[in-house]
Amino acid sequence: QVQLEESGGGLVQPGGSLKLSCSASGRTDDYILGWFRQAPGKEREFIAAIGRRGSSTYYGDSMKARFAISRDDAKQMVFLQLNNLSPADTAVYYCTADSGWQIYRSPSAYHYWGQGIQVTVSS
Repeated sequence: QVQLEESGGGLVQPGGSLKLSCSASGRTDDYILGWFRQAPGKEREFIAAIGRRGSSTYYGDSMKARFAISRDDAKQMVFLQLNNLSPADTAVYYCTADSGWQIYRSPSAYHYWGQGIQVTVSS
């Protein structure tokens, strides 16, 4: 079992960047790590996931152009770089992990979740 905690969110102006971090309570080597987001009144949306030891990355629709996922298993962390943000990116961002072997877009495929962190894009 792994516990996750996000950091790095906050208020940013349109066109700005943020780097979200997620710290795990234990070793991350055996987990697929990912990020989702949820805006008010909307379903949880898949952003990206990265396979064990960074073997592969997979992005949600239109996410790859501005977002980048990475991991550092030595530090037990996963990161999400957010670039060229717009107000439409305002949401709670969640870190997630799963011990499976295949990356899925559905939130139901992930067993471990952080509490989420707010990202607000506004001038």
